[in-house]
Amino acid sequence: MDTRPFRSVLYIPGSRERALEKATGLAADAIIFDLEDAVAIDEKPNARKLLAEKLCSLNYGTRAKLVRINALSSAWGRDDLDVIAAARPEAILLPKVDSAAHIDALARLLDGRAETADTRIWAMIESPLGVLNALEIAQAPRMAGFIMGTNDLAKDMGCRFRADRLPLMSALQLPLMAAKAAGIVAVDGVYNAFKDDDGLRAECEQGRDMGFDGKTLIHPAQLDIANQVFAPSSDEIALARRQIAAFEDATAKGEGVAVVDGKIVENLHIVTAQQILAKADAIASLTE
Repeated sequence: MDTRPFRSVLYIPGSRERALEKATGLAADAIIFDLEDAVAIDEKPNARKLLAEKLCSLNYGTRAKLVRINALSSAWGRDDLDVIAAARPEAILLPKVDSAAHIDALARLLDGRAETADTRIWAMIESPLGVLNALEIAQAPRMAGFIMGTNDLAKDMGCRFRADRLPLMSALQLPLMAAKAAGIVAVDGVYNAFKDDDGLRAECEQGRDMGFDGKTLIHPAQLDIANQVFAPSSDEIALARRQIAAFEDATAKGEGVAVVDGKIVENLHIVTAQQILAKADAIASLTE
């Protein structure tokens, strides 16, 4: 699994030169360079050329860089790949993934090019069929992560909007569990009301509680909240350190468990504590 932080994953339209340039300085953990929904049909040829050029010439640092192409079944997907391949993309985000066969088809195309020998694949899970086939998709070749396409998913399911997202809960949890089982990243869907900070924070908290690694975002104004919520808190970091110290002390005495704040601490808690500290270190390294 990719150990970099994925707290904030920002969509950037591939057709907007200024936005592509500005993104080099934004506090996003990852960027989705979008050639699909965010680009008008007439602009798609220019957008893919512009994006390929910017990926080669601009420095986006160590943050994850995903290029969302159009579906391979569309009139634009293969052309997107033909042009973007020259930029040696870190990852291709494939939309409308319903089965592992879609991933296999893209993997074969990547296999056929020297430039994309190391390119990973991410999948948009945005249909009921994609949700039901999430485990086989997660285990497909080159897979690195899931992005939840909650808008399309809600449309296909006929869901009504609720702030608690209860109608979508099973559709969110199944791909999340599949991603965890396969050891890949899972990122929650977008929050559309980009000026509603309280609503965004609540949905980020919900996604973090569920186990998502981060949140996809549609506007830079959403970055700070996502970065805060999906980062370990100071209390969590302090507790993790105390748990590890207590467990090490107990182990040295030949005991299998420790007690911290009146609660039993076993090896499984130490694994979680180590993960919290590793994530905190990875986030801290972003600002060094």
